[in-house]
Amino acid sequence: MADRDTVMETEEKEVVSRNFIEQEIDKDLAEGVYNHVQTRFPPEPNGYLHIGHAKSILLNYGLAQKYGGKFNLRFDDTNPTKEKTEFVESIMDDVKWLGADFEDRLFFASNYFDQMYQCAVFLIKKGKAFVCDLTADQIREYRGDFTTPGKESPYRNRSVEENLALFEEMKEGKYRDGEKVLRAKIDMASPNINMRDPVIYRVARMSHHNTGDKWCIYPMYDFAHPIEDAIEHITHSICTLEFEDHRPLYDWVVKECEFENPPRQIEFAKLYLTNVITGKRYIKKLVEDKIVDGWDDPRLVSIAALRRRGYTPEAIKMFVEMVGVSKANSSVDYAMLEYCIREDLKLKKPRMMAILNPVKLVIDNYPEGQAEMLDVPNNLENPGLGDRKVPFGRELYIEREDFMEEPPKKYFRMFPGNEVRLMGAYFVKCTGCEKDADGNITVVHGTYDPETKSGSGFEGRKVKGTIHWVAVPTARQVECRLYENIVDEEKGKLNEDGSLNLNPHSLVVLKECYVEPALAEGKAYDSYQFVRNGFFCVDCKDSTPENPVFNRIVSLKSSFKLPK
Repeated sequence: MADRDTVMETEEKEVVSRNFIEQEIDKDLAEGVYNHVQTRFPPEPNGYLHIGHAKSILLNYGLAQKYGGKFNLRFDDTNPTKEKTEFVESIMDDVKWLGADFEDRLFFASNYFDQMYQCAVFLIKKGKAFVCDLTADQIREYRGDFTTPGKESPYRNRSVEENLALFEEMKEGKYRDGEKVLRAKIDMASPNINMRDPVIYRVARMSHHNTGDKWCIYPMYDFAHPIEDAIEHITHSICTLEFEDHRPLYDWVVKECEFENPPRQIEFAKLYLTNVITGKRYIKKLVEDKIVDGWDDPRLVSIAALRRRGYTPEAIKMFVEMVGVSKANSSVDYAMLEYCIREDLKLKKPRMMAILNPVKLVIDNYPEGQAEMLDVPNNLENPGLGDRKVPFGRELYIEREDFMEEPPKKYFRMFPGNEVRLMGAYFVKCTGCEKDADGNITVVHGTYDPETKSGSGFEGRKVKGTIHWVAVPTARQVECRLYENIVDEEKGKLNEDGSLNLNPHSLVVLKECYVEPALAEGKAYDSYQFVRNGFFCVDCKDSTPENPVFNRIVSLKSSFKLPK
């Protein structure tokens, strides 16, 4: 009986799935390597964050939350040539928007420059670092390659006293940029090229966004990063796979600098998304060449761009969870990200009527001068969103594609002699159309049946087509922007000359769109489903109360299939 109870108890226990990082953390805690968990997100402030960074932010923050630990936002600002305060501010906004709370845990690597300098001096005194006069090209040549071991620098065996004096002179600004560097003394024959006496400090006369002109020497990333983690008592330094070959150097730095209880680096696969551009160099060029209107252009996948386009933190979290954490790099179809935003918005947002390519419909038997307010449900799948009043009248705008003079088979919208339902309103029978001198349709005509009003309980004849509309007298004219991927990887992301193979139709601007009046009251980032046209968001940059601008977040149709 006892055995049976044990089995039942086991079956009732919740099965907890752990990714490989969580398994490693569990092991470290169980073995007493650490008694807490502390993670960090360490961006370099040299550009805007993108969707791949969102994965890292949510992973590191999620681990801290799961284990009751702490999460730091720390700027790895050790390279002032590319860093700007603009990037610092945008990154802070993005991390907050994603819901990763860093409150009183905001740090800057540059605040540790004094400690990093002392670590470098400590290594020199231990005989583990030396000042080298070789040029950058010579260092590269001496380093060797994957088949050839490196050669030791002729300056490698300088005395501790000489190295200390030279390093002090580097700090005091006695040498030109690139004239001398400080290198770690490790192993020029190491199979790992990163361990072949890497440069850990260089002379660089640059003003820093945080420390100003205090320093003219700056630490290299591979030296600074492990020290930052150790100073902040980070337990698990979670980073992407390209740093796997740098891990021996990371471990060497914290060991030789003699930090107690040093952090542990664990690598995971980067997030690669098809048909997008994430490289900062390419985005910077698109911005500078004014192909996009900034780092937050909705055709990009920077977090700021996704936010401006109308993506939500919840959709991005869903996407990151679906992608999961793995050790092997792979690409994810952009359609998965679109699936997530549709899933997040479909029950939250009202379904409003907007006409993107208008043609006028005149209901000839509707009384002239008469208007009425119709009750229209905000979302048929979510009655909790209630109803709204929509003005209706004799003259309406409908989508141009909803009328055809000579329709193909199975076309159930407006054509002469056919009857359709106007959404939330009446049955209307098409009687004909007017054209201009070039044969373009300018007005569609029809008659309505007042007995067929929506909600009246009419149970007579049926119609196969329902179309949406906007009343002409109260319609607000707006601009709608339709976005597609900025590159097409099927044709190759890059041209032969190395330039980006840009999609000329990545942005279509429709200036003459008409929406029901309530839509024009929307504020920045407000989003809606436009019936049959997709999900749209009020643009935070260009929209004004006088001239509303809407970005299409995503169309309604999905090419993404959930795995079985």
